[in-house]
Amino acid sequence: QVQLRESGGGLVQPGGSLRLSCSASGSIFNIYAMRWYRQPPGKERESVAASSVGGATMYADSVKGRFTISRDNAKNTVYLQMDSLKFEDTAVYFCNMEIQATSRWHPATDYWGQGTQVTVSL
Repeated sequence: QVQLRESGGGLVQPGGSLRLSCSASGSIFNIYAMRWYRQPPGKERESVAASSVGGATMYADSVKGRFTISRDNAKNTVYLQMDSLKFEDTAVYFCNMEIQATSRWHPATDYWGQGTQVTVSL
C-alpha cells in the first residue's frame, strides 16, 4: 500500500511564500515523475509543475519564475516552493507521483495525495 501525504498549505498574503511538501510511504520500489497539480474553486484541476527522475522540470506558464519544484529521492519527497503568491494561486494543491511499487516487475502507477489548501488573501 502506497500513500502520499502533503503538508505546508495555509493562509498567506499576496506576495508571500509557502513551501509544500509531499512524501510517499509504503512498499516503494522506484519513483519516476513527481508532479504538483491544483484545483482552484469552481475550476478544473490543472498541472502546476513536474519533475522527472532525470531532473528535468516543467512549469505552467502562470507560475514560471515564481514556483520551484524540487525532489529528494532518498526521502521519496517532492517540494513546491511558492513565492510571490497571487490571489489566483488560491486552490487545493495535490501531489502526484508515478510509482513502481513492490518490485521491478510491478507496473508504475499514478498515486495522488489528499490535497492541501492554499489560500492567498489579505
